[in-house]
Amino acid sequence: QVQLVESGGGLVQAGGSLRLSCAASGRTFSSHAMGWFRQAPEKEREFVAGMADNWSGGRTYYTDSVKGRFTISRDNAKNTVYLQMNSLKPEDTAVYYCAARARYPTTGWHTAPYEYDYWGQGTQVTVSS
Repeated sequence: QVQLVESGGGLVQAGGSLRLSCAASGRTFSSHAMGWFRQAPEKEREFVAGMADNWSGGRTYYTDSVKGRFTISRDNAKNTVYLQMNSLKPEDTAVYYCAARARYPTTGWHTAPYEYDYWGQGTQVTVSS
């Protein structure tokens, strides 16, 4: 079992920055693929950013709308994955969720919610115009 706890959400003006953190329990964190998703009111949960497992070099991938503005990273020593969000826009407003994929393979592009095994409780990000 893996437990994920997000933090770092809040209210920020357009153009501002936030860094979300996701602390994971478990000793196999580095072998999991990690992802960030978001869900705005009355919308489906959507993929934001992902990172392959550590043994695959931890390559990253992003949805087009956040490329160049968001960065996913991980600190395996701290069992934590981050989402640095810069140049925030009102349309980035959503609840952001951290997710972990434990089942093989963990090296590919995992962009659908069903591809992940564990989820955090979410953290609210609100960007004002």
